[in-house]
Amino acid sequence: MHTIPHYINGSRVTDAERFGPVFNPATGKQEKQVALASAARVEEAIAAAKAALPAWRAASLAKRTNIFFRVREILNDRKSELAAILTSEHGKVLSDAEGEISRGLENIEFATGLSHMLKGERSEQVSSGVDVHSVRQPVGVVACITPFNFPAMVPLWMIGSALACGNTVLLKPSEKDPSSAVFIAEVFAEAGLPAGVLNVVQGDKEAVDTLLEHPEVKAVSFVGSTPIAQSIYKRAADHGKRVQALGGAKNHMVVLPDADLDMAADAAISAAYGSAGERCMAVSVLVAVGSIADDLVAAVKSRMATLKIGPGTDPASQMGPLITAEHREKVASYVAGAENEGATVVVDGRTQQFDSNGFFIGVSLVDHVKPGMKVYDDEIFGPVLSVVRVDSYSDAVRLVNDNEFGNGVAIFTRDGGAARQFEFDVEAGMVGVNVPIPVPVGTFSFGGWKNSLFGDTHMYGPDSIRFYTRGKVVTTRWPDPATSVIDLGFPQVD
Repeated sequence: MHTIPHYINGSRVTDAERFGPVFNPATGKQEKQVALASAARVEEAIAAAKAALPAWRAASLAKRTNIFFRVREILNDRKSELAAILTSEHGKVLSDAEGEISRGLENIEFATGLSHMLKGERSEQVSSGVDVHSVRQPVGVVACITPFNFPAMVPLWMIGSALACGNTVLLKPSEKDPSSAVFIAEVFAEAGLPAGVLNVVQGDKEAVDTLLEHPEVKAVSFVGSTPIAQSIYKRAADHGKRVQALGGAKNHMVVLPDADLDMAADAAISAAYGSAGERCMAVSVLVAVGSIADDLVAAVKSRMATLKIGPGTDPASQMGPLITAEHREKVASYVAGAENEGATVVVDGRTQQFDSNGFFIGVSLVDHVKPGMKVYDDEIFGPVLSVVRVDSYSDAVRLVNDNEFGNGVAIFTRDGGAARQFEFDVEAGMVGVNVPIPVPVGTFSFGGWKNSLFGDTHMYGPDSIRFYTRGKVVTTRWPDPATSVIDLGFPQVD
């Protein structure tokens, strides 16, 4: 059986004391195994990253920029190869996999502008003969812990900026779909990245614990569920590290009575069921305002019947399986419990049959959902769309703002004034106006509010430069030695 290795100091490492299964979600069969790192293996990778840091930090911005240009070229050329890996281990359809890679490449393109992003500031003659300038310098060895749902895009979110800023990186991908991390690391090596600058450690809790506690790891980036994000934020911060930990979401799509009904229904289908709902930016709550509710539910229901669910390798498939059998059962349990809580199951995805032993489930639509129901309160992370009916715009805003999560939100309307007011009123980190999944382009930063983010900075874009660097201010004077005197007073400008 093929073993997915670590990638440490420029080489594949396959030996391990423990291994984890890697399934093809479309067939339900274990096709690979992944080496799970011991604490000693992680420490080996940390040592490699530490040893590579001085030379990489000293590398010119021009050299770093050229590497990123080559990475972009190679990944573009090999996009279909990487997409096939994503589909075989995650289950998403090939078009979705290629889209994920393209969005990740935006962050590589952002990193090619690092000579501009790392510019400091300078003030001349702040005092007699005194100048001041600022610089941004790397924090050192950083850990990037990434989730299963975007095994290429999220690593590219993190490692692009981290490497561009002069740090060395330990990438710990999900053990459920780990191959793409090694693929990406080897692309960077092919592009000229020195050995040890980017390392991949496969593993589970033992690997994560070592990264969070090791004194040579100076910063941690994480994307995952809110309980784990909270734990990682606290534990890493307790060990003196800077942390950005992105947690869960319950993204609402508000549809006002004046919205284009067909456009809103199409958007709800795309945003709720794309990638089988395994997106932190997936719309999981459709907020129907006033008189549009019945027609909107009917329009969404009619479109659900046309969805083609099947293996990600089938060009006709629009949605693939879930990542594991256990997750499929968890998603199904929310649909099963919704009716007992007083909701109406309009379409029950559990009843759909598939000619496969893969981890497939049909799409579900649940109406008359209210806060306090598990189907509303929990992040389901599957193809289940809840409909909450409210009477007014104010009720919709209150519903969104009262939710513990604040990742993304969208509003569908023809009224520019209402859209502008919504942008002002709503408490979420990313807002879409007639855009159901408002993931920012690579030149802006990604992140939510409330229990969707732990830390002070968002991910990729300008915030990532601030996270992966430390500011330093230098004050200089080149006086005539003859004017030097002893002065015990506090320095003053003159």
